[in-house]
Amino acid sequence: MSTLKQRLHADVVVHMKDRNKTALTTVRNVLGEIETREKSGKTPVELDDTQVTALLQKEAAKRRDTARIYTEAGEADRAAAELAEAEVIEGYLPEMLTPAEVEDIVDEAIAALRASGAELTRRQMGAVMKPVTAKVAGRFDGKAVSEIVRRRLA
Repeated sequence: MSTLKQRLHADVVVHMKDRNKTALTTVRNVLGEIETREKSGKTPVELDDTQVTALLQKEAAKRRDTARIYTEAGEADRAAAELAEAEVIEGYLPEMLTPAEVEDIVDEAIAALRASGAELTRRQMGAVMKPVTAKVAGRFDGKAVSEIVRRRLA
């Protein structure tokens, strides 16, 4: 079992003891989503931390979108509940990188590829994205990373 899943399971007990209904319900829902994802398909799989992190990011984004919709509809109570759940989920996500940190990672990857004798143009964007994506992995928006790489290769 991945360490993030173990932490989620352990926190269920903690939230029960603390009588924190919002956190307890949220963590249980997330664990249910993980189990559903693991059991769907022809053969059951075990999600690793990277996959669990991606799932948590999607769940947090879902709740933020729902909160926005509730706010636009004038349902402030429901929006607040969704935002509270999103904050609980985001507590399990790794610390996000700043744009400056991502730019440094991109510059390092480009420098390493140029040092190995590679001629870099926009066509070799994939060669730059591969090592950058491995380092950034869930800590920065993928579209923003590709934009940074595209600007650097222009």
